Amino acid sequence: MANTPNFLAKNKSIILYGIFLAMLLFLLKWLELRFIIINHAFEIYAGSIAVIFMALGIWLALKLTKPKTILIEKEVFTEKPETFILNEKELIRLNISKRELEVLQLMAEGLSNQEIALKLFVSLNTIKTHNARLFEKLAVKRRTQAIETAKKRNIIP
Repeated sequence: MANTPNFLAKNKSIILYGIFLAMLLFLLKWLELRFIIINHAFEIYAGSIAVIFMALGIWLALKLTKPKTILIEKEVFTEKPETFILNEKELIRLNISKRELEVLQLMAEGLSNQEIALKLFVSLNTIKTHNARLFEKLAVKRRTQAIETAKKRNIIP
């Protein structure tokens, strides 16, 4: 450490000359860069806009062309028993009335609410009420779900 002040004192002019040359070189490179930017300002501006739009286009293309594959697994019944056995325990557990069971069976045959009402000699609102109660008891939201659930539980054939 004692040699450090001695080294600086001996080489003071060389170190200052080196620092001055480095600053001069930095100034010249900075001026050269400025002149390049000024002379080619339009090209740099147009190039930067082109790069931005290219990046935006690639991002948008990736978003739009991404395959939207939805995998739905659904149980398919292949075997149907020869004789249908009504699941009385499930009917009692779900508290489904005989009229609601009738409505469910007609629904499974593909009849509309109006057709069911005409067939059972009741109003359309009564059928809609029976449907709402069935959906609630079977914990479903749609007619197809109600039919599928009822078939799984052996309530309808």
